[in-house]
Amino acid sequence: MAVTGTAVMGRALVLASGYRGPAQLTLPRAITSWTFDPWACAIVMLLGLGYLAGVRRVRRSGQTWPRARLVSFLGVGLGTLVVATMWWTGVYSGVLFYARAAQTILVLLLAPLFLALGRPLSLLIAAVGPERGQRVDAAVHSRAARVATFPAFTTLVLVGMPFVVYFSPWYSAYFHSGAMRALTWLALLAAGYVFFWTLLRVDPVPKAYPYLVALWITSAEVIGDAILGIAVIGDSHIIGSAWYHALARPWGPSLRFDQMLGGGTLWVIGDLIGLPFLVTQLIQMIREDESEAAVIDAELDARDAVAAGPVPAAAGEPATVPADQPWTPGSPAGSVPPRPATSPRDNGRPSAG
Repeated sequence: MAVTGTAVMGRALVLASGYRGPAQLTLPRAITSWTFDPWACAIVMLLGLGYLAGVRRVRRSGQTWPRARLVSFLGVGLGTLVVATMWWTGVYSGVLFYARAAQTILVLLLAPLFLALGRPLSLLIAAVGPERGQRVDAAVHSRAARVATFPAFTTLVLVGMPFVVYFSPWYSAYFHSGAMRALTWLALLAAGYVFFWTLLRVDPVPKAYPYLVALWITSAEVIGDAILGIAVIGDSHIIGSAWYHALARPWGPSLRFDQMLGGGTLWVIGDLIGLPFLVTQLIQMIREDESEAAVIDAELDARDAVAAGPVPAAAGEPATVPADQPWTPGSPAGSVPPRPATSPRDNGRPSAG
C-alpha cells in the first residue's frame, strides 16, 4: 500500500507540474528505454548502406575485405551511434543534462574511433577503381588536405566543438528542431572522425606525423575533456535554463546538481576513452623509435664493415689478396698471389695470355 500511495502521489505531482516527459529514470528503465529518431536512423542507414555497397563492389572485383573492419564500422561504430541517439541517452537527452552529456561523448569520441578503424577511405579507393581511386588519393594528399588536417587544428576543433555546443544558443536549439539535432550529431561525429583518422593512420592520410606528435595531441585532447567538464561544473548559470525550467521535471536531481553530474560525465567518460588511446599512442611511439633505431644500427654496422676492409686471416693461415687487387712484391708478408684463372682444357694449368 505504501508503494502504491507513493506512486499515486508521484503521478499527481507530475500532473500538477504539467510535465509531459518520460518517467523517472531508474536502472531497469534505462536498460529497457528506447526511442526512434528518424534523423539518427537516416544517418545510420546512409553510412551503413554506403559502406556495405563499397564492400560488395570490392568483393565482386575479386578483392578481399576483412570482417574485422565490417564489425568495427557497422557493429561498434554505427552501433554506438544508435545507442547514443536512441537508447536511454536519446530518450532522456532532452530531460536530463547528464544524459545529454553522455550522448555527446559517445558521438564525439567512441563512435568515430571505431568508424575510423573500419577504414572507409581505403574502401572508397578500392571500390571506385584505379583511375578514380588515384584521384581520391591525390585529393587526400593535396596541400589543402594537409592544411585542414594539421594536428593542432584538428585537436582545436575536437576540443572546441563541445564548448561551442554547450556555451552558446546551439545547446537549446538542439531541443527545438530535429534537423538541429542531426546537425549537432554530424558536427560532433565529423570532428571526432578527422581526429582519429589522422592519428590512427590505418587509412591514407595527408601527412603521417611522428607518433610523438600524436602523443602530444592525444594528451591535449584528454586535458581538453577535463577542462570542459570543470567549466560545466563551475558554471554559475544553468545551461539551457529556459528549456529545463519550462519542462518542469518533478523528479530526479535538481537542475544545478544535474549540470554537475553532466560535467563529471563529460570529464570521466571522455578520459575513459582518451586515456587508453593515449597509452596506445605511447606504445606506437616506442615501437616506432625501436624500428628507427634498428635501421640506424644496421646502417652503422654496414658502414663499419666497409671501413674495416677485408677480414684478417685466421692464425696460421696466409692472407690472400682479393682477386680485384693486383699482387705485388710489396704485399703483406705471408700473403699469396691470387690463383690464376684456369680452364678445363688446361687441366689446372694457368691459361695463356
